[in-house]
Amino acid sequence: MYIAIEGVIGVGKTSLARLLQPSFDAELLLEIFEENPFLSDFYGDRQRYAFQTQIFFLLSRYRQQREVVPRLQARGNLIADYTFEKDSLFAHLNLEGDELDTYNQVHEALAERIIRPDLTVFLRVDTPTAMLRIGRRDRPYERNMDRGYIDALNQAYEQQFASRRDERVLVLDTTPLDFVSRPEHLMHVVNRVRDALGIPPFQPELPFAEG
Repeated sequence: MYIAIEGVIGVGKTSLARLLQPSFDAELLLEIFEENPFLSDFYGDRQRYAFQTQIFFLLSRYRQQREVVPRLQARGNLIADYTFEKDSLFAHLNLEGDELDTYNQVHEALAERIIRPDLTVFLRVDTPTAMLRIGRRDRPYERNMDRGYIDALNQAYEQQFASRRDERVLVLDTTPLDFVSRPEHLMHVVNRVRDALGIPPFQPELPFAEG
């Protein structure tokens, strides 16, 4: 069983992946993003450094997906805090013209070799809440994060995942959730994931409304 978690910057993908790991007795695959040498420059000047940033991410994510995912799946269940799909989402937001055409050609050739998750959990969040969460984690290169960029990214995620009529996608509204600090919120997420995968038993929980 292979579960991948997706959502906008700051939504809590890595935190949730770590929290779900014991519930599903799973191996953990975390995105390696801090090794990208262009990332801090990109947030300072997106137009100038977008292509370098995207190509580095594309090749890094491809290598991790091709080499690590099969090895971890051989051990049992797997939970990842990203999907290979997200790379194209960011590229279409940040690139244009010849750079986007070049990126698309490379991405198309690589994507054919990637193993698709059994379930993608899309964590929806409104932009103000995402900005608050980004501020709380206080990563140096995110301190001057542009709200407009996060809002555009949020809309791109909605189009990519929330609008898909696909049994492989579970949409969760995390705006009212605090699954890091509140066990009942985490239990709610675990139950939704189990239900989506058809894995019994579903744990009893108190009535909870996401909206």
